[in-house]
Amino acid sequence: MQFLLLTFASPGPELFKLGPFVLRWYGFLIACSVLIGLNLSTYLAKKRGLRKDIINDLLPILVLSAVIGARIYYVAFQWFNYKKNWLEIFAIWKGGIAIHGALLAGTIAVVLFCKWEKQPLWDVIDVLVPSVALGQGIGRWGNFFNNEAFGIPTQLPWKLSIPLGYRPEEFISYQFFHPTFLYESVWNFSIFAILLFLFFKIDKSSSNKTPSGVLSCMYILLYSMGRIWIEGLRVDPLCLGGYPPFCEGGIRIAQLISFLLLSIGAFGLFRVVMQKKKLPELSE
Repeated sequence: MQFLLLTFASPGPELFKLGPFVLRWYGFLIACSVLIGLNLSTYLAKKRGLRKDIINDLLPILVLSAVIGARIYYVAFQWFNYKKNWLEIFAIWKGGIAIHGALLAGTIAVVLFCKWEKQPLWDVIDVLVPSVALGQGIGRWGNFFNNEAFGIPTQLPWKLSIPLGYRPEEFISYQFFHPTFLYESVWNFSIFAILLFLFFKIDKSSSNKTPSGVLSCMYILLYSMGRIWIEGLRVDPLCLGGYPPFCEGGIRIAQLISFLLLSIGAFGLFRVVMQKKKLPELSE
């Protein structure tokens, strides 16, 4: 019984179907993530003392930018799969989005929004990143239902069963694979919990409150640390100068970007902490 409970198998990508109408798990989970994120970030923005309706104003721009950025990023590195059928580029419900593309486009949207609305950039990002981590934890289950983004073959008790039609040619004779969707989902839920702990540790009546930007830097650090090792297990990485399943002759884009973000997050956190230490000296 324990063996069966730890062996995952997708029931398929469709949640509900009525005639021509099809509701897919991937789209449903993304919608749930957006709805939950809206309410959570609105609550956190209120706690941080931001403008009451700032998340409502920002969310449509942020979601649209993130989805478009995620898709463009993915298609750019998988162009060989789309160049003969351009219409497939718009079939986002079938999967094929990259979180780094979403983060890049979303960050640009937030920066421009805060500049235009004259809002504190780091405070806005700080109230968004817990929702981002939670949304990633939820959204990764879309990969499970789509039978995608799985890892190399394994015989571990928590293995993932992949149908024959979804297996890479190199692993056609293998049935069980690392459930990398699960690894990243658990990792993201953990990041979410850590960020909330840090957020509510803030004491607005104290000079020792968590400085603006700490949550943003912590998110970048923690997510990148997890993505580096999880990406190393996947059989469908986006490659630069190489080909799946192991990017032979090239490098895994997600790992390269994660190392870069890890450096940025560490440097940003160092700067924020050092500035915080200097504040009492400046006030004397």
